Amino acid sequence: MGRPRTFIDCGDFFLRRWRADRDAEPLFRLIEESLGHLGPWMPWVSRHSRETTRAFLAGADRKWRSGDGFAFAIGMGGRLVGSCALYRAAEPRGRVLGYWLHPAATGRGVATRAAAALASEAFALSGVAYVEIVHDVANTASGAVPRRLGFAEVRRVPVTPPAAPSDRGIDVVWRLARPAPPRGGADIPLWG
Repeated sequence: MGRPRTFIDCGDFFLRRWRADRDAEPLFRLIEESLGHLGPWMPWVSRHSRETTRAFLAGADRKWRSGDGFAFAIGMGGRLVGSCALYRAAEPRGRVLGYWLHPAATGRGVATRAAAALASEAFALSGVAYVEIVHDVANTASGAVPRRLGFAEVRRVPVTPPAAPSDRGIDVVWRLARPAPPRGGADIPLWG
């Protein structure tokens, strides 16, 4: 199946694989600085601690090795500004993409371009037929990302009880199918 690259240059920012052996404190601080921004939408924020940060990174290393998930730090201007990841979906040919940013990094297209880069990496892997992005219907900022990238809304799923404080309890599922290869069969990367 393969794996995505461990470092992805996106011009004015980059994605690099999270590493348990060096990233616990930087990730902990990044989340600490983003608590108010993330808390309404991310249920794990209420349990945030150094221990949960280390556990996330250890799990990210295991998932990378097994091919079940690929978690990346987002870096810009010499500092980390967010996180994004690509995980196996319930169906073997699907992947689910997620992202979050430090509040100072929002409004610049970073989440959209990071999601585009990860979708391209997903489609470079053999056997991946589609990528999905899932967010609560109330999280319009997260919903703007798949809309900008040409994902299609495929369903809405009730979640009871809602997962996070600002959730309405309805997950919106967006899907992007693997692009057809151009005539002649050569693959080209998505979005540049």
